[in-house]
Amino acid sequence: MSRLVVVSNRIAIPNKSKSSAGGLAVGIMDALKNTSGLWFGWSGEISEISGEEEEELDIVEKDGITYATVPLNQNDYDLYYCQFSNAVIWPAFHYRIDLVDFQREAWEGYCRVNDLLARQLQPLIKPDDILWIHDYHLLPFAAALRKIGVTNRIGFFLHIPFPTPEVFNALPTHKELLEMMCEYDLLGFQTETDRNAFVENLDQLTPLEDVAPNTHRAFGHTFKTEVYPISIAPDSIKQMAEGPLPPKIDMMKRELSNAKNIISCERLDYTKGLPERFLAFEALLEHYPQHRGKVRYSQIAPTSRGDVQAYQDLRHQLEMEVGRINGKYGSLNSTPLYYLNQHFDRRLLMKIFRLTDVGLVTPLRDGMNLVAKEYIAAQDPEDPGVLVLSRFTGAANEMTGALIVNPYDRDEVAAALDQALTMGREERISRYNEMMKILRENDIAHWGETYLKDLRALPERGSEKSSTAKAATP
Repeated sequence: MSRLVVVSNRIAIPNKSKSSAGGLAVGIMDALKNTSGLWFGWSGEISEISGEEEEELDIVEKDGITYATVPLNQNDYDLYYCQFSNAVIWPAFHYRIDLVDFQREAWEGYCRVNDLLARQLQPLIKPDDILWIHDYHLLPFAAALRKIGVTNRIGFFLHIPFPTPEVFNALPTHKELLEMMCEYDLLGFQTETDRNAFVENLDQLTPLEDVAPNTHRAFGHTFKTEVYPISIAPDSIKQMAEGPLPPKIDMMKRELSNAKNIISCERLDYTKGLPERFLAFEALLEHYPQHRGKVRYSQIAPTSRGDVQAYQDLRHQLEMEVGRINGKYGSLNSTPLYYLNQHFDRRLLMKIFRLTDVGLVTPLRDGMNLVAKEYIAAQDPEDPGVLVLSRFTGAANEMTGALIVNPYDRDEVAAALDQALTMGREERISRYNEMMKILRENDIAHWGETYLKDLRALPERGSEKSSTAKAATP
């Protein structure tokens, strides 16, 4: 079997002292172990080297996988990561054009770092390797590799949504980005909606030929687009959630007594709909007064990208809303809303999920949302909690046993919370079993195996050109 080379913005080198790896790392490491593969990307370190100098790769071998990492200098980090990746692509792809801060210098830095990473990876690539590139930081990466002569099969998987033309066309470099993405052999998306949006963008900008089902030709390149909903390892999550409770969780369980508990957990980000969620919880307390003093909503939201003004503003807004809602509906012996701006160990989180009655997952826009799947997998099969899920997540296409809501409609979310809090055990078990069946059939291993099987089945760029030339010979 050909060796797998994975490229991502950051690399998760296993460390026993740290919490267990998340969904992407689990799926990738299993695939890499099967082929003694290579994982390449940014180390997360900022180098003092500047200008035209290039830092040497740091190569580590562990458990049959080779990890190759490289630092970035401060200027490249600012332009490639902070500015273009997270102040242009991230908001635009999540339909927040109002937050896009496009600067031509940042676009040039984004492309330059992709070129730099491609040059550093090239000497490590073997002739029969297949390459699997991940996420929005590396949209031009295949184009950068093709420029320096790499003809291996190269696949790409997008972990976030892909916007419709009305949104995507607002980016000044939208055509250049699309043309670069066509250098991939296989483009994987979370949902059919995202795949269709990508194809529709192409169709509006350039002649697009469908040469086979989901196989297209544009900008002189032939490539395939497919849908691969990323998932989790449900049995591993279940195992983490079971067993004795740590003292702090046991104390929390005793404090709750007969009160119901709603849980939400995600990093602090404007795409997650946290202010809208707080207002929906307030609507629950206002319109369903029977729950006052009998329910607690815990929102875990560790800071991310804290140096970005939009995230600082969001944190301040949430802190204000928490104080207002608790001041309005709290009492001497009841605090309805807990907001925790801190990180929790993943194993601990799974135990918390298992103890809670409702998982509230209502982002305004999300590629998949693995927290929704983890919440279900962590539940007690005999007494499961209920998932309230935004219709604008990729997970909503699979997790049909959840209560699906529009996160912009606070009254609809409040009604769903009331339904979840009062739902009988028989219905909860039925919904849980329906969703667990899907999670087990389409787990993280199935996701990786399906994608790589499709990528390996495609011809290399060199063989495609050769076949085309032969066909054109009279």
